[in-house]
Amino acid sequence: MADIAHKVHVALGERAYDILIGDRLLDDAGPILAERFPGRRYGIITDDNVAKAQLPRLLASLDAAGLGHTEIVLPAGESTKSWTLLGQAVEGILAARLERGDLVIALGGGVIGDLGGFAASIARRGMDFVQMPTSLLAQVDSSVGGKTGINSPHGKNLIGAFHQPRLVLADLSTLDTLSPRQFAAGYAEVVKYGLIDDEDFFFWLEANQAEIFAGGPARGEAIARCCAHKARVVIADEKELGVRALLNLGHTFGHALEKDTGYSDRLLHGEGVAVGMILAHGFSAQLGLAPSQDTGRIAAHLQKAGLPTTLSDIPGALGSTELLMAAIAQDKKVSRGALTFILTRGIGKAFIERNVEPGSVAAFLNQQRTP
Repeated sequence: MADIAHKVHVALGERAYDILIGDRLLDDAGPILAERFPGRRYGIITDDNVAKAQLPRLLASLDAAGLGHTEIVLPAGESTKSWTLLGQAVEGILAARLERGDLVIALGGGVIGDLGGFAASIARRGMDFVQMPTSLLAQVDSSVGGKTGINSPHGKNLIGAFHQPRLVLADLSTLDTLSPRQFAAGYAEVVKYGLIDDEDFFFWLEANQAEIFAGGPARGEAIARCCAHKARVVIADEKELGVRALLNLGHTFGHALEKDTGYSDRLLHGEGVAVGMILAHGFSAQLGLAPSQDTGRIAAHLQKAGLPTTLSDIPGALGSTELLMAAIAQDKKVSRGALTFILTRGIGKAFIERNVEPGSVAAFLNQQRTP
């Protein structure tokens, strides 16, 4: 059996599930699934990149365990999170005659995890699903917590449902196939957990960044600590009615930048979060809430990881401040038209600030656009 280095339990009553973290878990997925969910068939939703790199390992394990399966392979990329591709995934589930008691597997990064979970939530009025995240970003963030969905022309993740997985299998060996840029993008979400409310974790990341990127034991520990952090928040606020919004540190700015760059390879999600976290800290400092030196310290750490930290680091021309503000106004945290931001009083001291003055945000963005 594969080595399960870490296990995190998400205690949500009858919807509770485990996050298993270890090396080569895909190769033992068949026995693990057969033991936990006997007698099921599986619909595997993945993308064409992951299908080449990881799908054969999963299929071999399912076949060895005698588990029936069908594969639905979608295009890779953020643009896959659309009505069209969601429909293709659901129709694939139905065409394979998977029953309501069978399971969907989301094998891939955050895009596939979000879309696959949403497809499971609506196919046959709701099917169970398993997350098998293959990117760092998905392993530490999007595969945990039950937020599923697709994008709209109006903004990112505006269409979806809360639908908890039955199991998360995070295979550390899949991270070895990521490009340096993709790994770094996921690392931004790792850093986020330290910046929210765990100053000691941020300091630990500063000391262990090299080992995390090199694939040493610190990598698995970092992922487990992030998952445990997110599990605690999800247990406290499953439907994001309160403290769970803190997990969106950097995302209000980041999502607006992603929309502005067309959800393209110009700016990966984690890169948008990296720039967004620096903007959130810089805006907080400008408001007199946080020490300005913290912004520089965080930026230096992200830059060392190869991440963008300023608007000028984003390739190509950005749209106007007015367009960015229009995107921000569509953010999911907006309430009755009032802007809500995750701001900070320093490293590990994030908080939810409601009724943020749009004019002050626009003025700040204009300053950031000035060379």
